[in-house]
Amino acid sequence: MRRIYESRALHRDDDEHHAPSERDDYEPQAMRSVNGSAWSRRLVPNALRYRAISLTIETPGTDFHPDEPVPFRVTMKNSMPFPITIATRSPVLWTWHVDGIEEAAHVPLQDPPDETGGLHFSRGEKKRFTRRWRQSFKVSESEWEPADPGEYTLGAAVNVADADEKGLTAETTVRLLDD
Repeated sequence: MRRIYESRALHRDDDEHHAPSERDDYEPQAMRSVNGSAWSRRLVPNALRYRAISLTIETPGTDFHPDEPVPFRVTMKNSMPFPITIATRSPVLWTWHVDGIEEAAHVPLQDPPDETGGLHFSRGEKKRFTRRWRQSFKVSESEWEPADPGEYTLGAAVNVADADEKGLTAETTVRLLDD
């Protein structure tokens, strides 16, 4: 190749149409990132998006002594090889409950704004969240009642309409022991 360039067999000329033009030494531009959320919303049907996300809830055991906090972990996983975005009803992306009582509180703990949110997953991404239930229920702004011994269902759900029908819920059962 060196001989070709030294011999001027290939000459460069901006005025001659069949000869290559002078080389411009320029820096290549960085590749732009693809907005996976936008493509997910446009190309992937809602039913497939809901099916792509699996939700589990697990505790380190099933039996807990009185006044022992009940730790649990909620895991969400995108099983697809492409990004997935699920539109949520508010910026609160997911919720947890004890026997259907959201965040173990009979009074509202938060008042999210009336705007939608989005739960974003990269391809194959797994999200893990940990929380603790302190074996009590909030009954007023400043008062908590301890839970009675017995079985309770801990659950989690993505904040979408009809999450149970869409497969975006998970539950597990724990037992609070008597002294």
